[in-house]
Amino acid sequence: MQLLTSDIISTVEFNYSGELLATGDKGGRVVIFQREQESKNRPLSRGEYNVYSTFQSHEPEFDYLKSLEIEEKINKIRWLPQQNAAHFLLSTNDKTIKLWKISERDKRAEGYNLKDEDGRLRDPFRITTLRVPVLMPMDLMVEASPRRIFANAHTYHINSISVNSDHETYLSADDLRINLWHLEITDRSFNIVDIKPANMEELTEVITAAECHPHQCNVFVYSSSKGTIRLCDMRAAALCDRHSKFFEEPEDPSSRSFFSEIISSISDVKFSHSGRYMMTRDYLSVKVWDLNMENRPVETYQVHEYLRSKLCSLYENDCIFDKFECCWNGSDSAIMTGSYNNFFRMFDRNTRRDITLEASRENSKPRAMLKPRKVCTGGKRKKDEISVDSLDFNKKILHTAWHPKENVIAVAATNNLYIFQDKIN
Repeated sequence: MQLLTSDIISTVEFNYSGELLATGDKGGRVVIFQREQESKNRPLSRGEYNVYSTFQSHEPEFDYLKSLEIEEKINKIRWLPQQNAAHFLLSTNDKTIKLWKISERDKRAEGYNLKDEDGRLRDPFRITTLRVPVLMPMDLMVEASPRRIFANAHTYHINSISVNSDHETYLSADDLRINLWHLEITDRSFNIVDIKPANMEELTEVITAAECHPHQCNVFVYSSSKGTIRLCDMRAAALCDRHSKFFEEPEDPSSRSFFSEIISSISDVKFSHSGRYMMTRDYLSVKVWDLNMENRPVETYQVHEYLRSKLCSLYENDCIFDKFECCWNGSDSAIMTGSYNNFFRMFDRNTRRDITLEASRENSKPRAMLKPRKVCTGGKRKKDEISVDSLDFNKKILHTAWHPKENVIAVAATNNLYIFQDKIN
């Protein structure tokens, strides 16, 4: 079966309750899955997610001024907290952010005065009585409609969007700038970070990710390709070019190599739900930082240290530039991130134990237990181990999400979405 590039999943996100799960793909589509309610007839259906709605969020465009194609790929999806029966989400490609409303309709109006049931207009002279239209039940329809389009604010490719804790504003980040938007206003945004030098030849770093603090609406962080994280406070100044805190781990001179700068680039940054910590992902590791301590992370977890000896070939096949994401579980006690060969890693912060699991059709039969995988790094290979040389670097897990309240995880492996949950006794 041939893999269509447009089907490759490019983002995964649970909503605030965890009842809905959205994925975006390279073809500009958004697919929303809804969790099945547990029923007496099917007691094991807890946690099953079925397709709820599918819609085309972005189309390919062309920038005639710059002679550039703007691809339709969905870079990020972020849900808004639910305020009424409808659900709202933000989706973005490289240039344009859209606010979508997803709502249900299970009734329709019938008995109009001016038109027949098939929609044709009636002759006004033949209308002799006045009818009161009534609402009749119909098959459930889920509609997705674009409510706002936020465009023309980014010169470079958007890599992050993040909804603020005030639920009125959100930020969007590209390689050199971060903008703050109001959800009701589409024709202007405030530029809050601009690291573009006057002379582009002096450019030494780019913004790789940005996120709002989960509780303090004036605080946000952004990470850079140099492996640093800046925390900014919007109360200090309108333009947050001067950070409040600067997080950087000093480099060990003994481990410096040609690839040091590339592998130290941060691909994702996420605040913990508590707001006390943040987690960053670079090429080989995940680090947890205490916001009160800037000089080094409080925890460092090696994701695939066995690849350090393979950096040369990973540079040649461009894998060294892959952008892996990371996520927290609902209680901030565990973290998850992806690797190659469809492996993903989970780390327990309390016990310091870690596990490698594989998301693949061969190993992921419904309701079957996942077996831990081990990579052999040298010496004699044991029966269940896989050698570093036989890892498939085309199979990579870049995007993962963790249910905000339960041990249910979503893992995107190329064009397949896997949902795993704790074993039900």
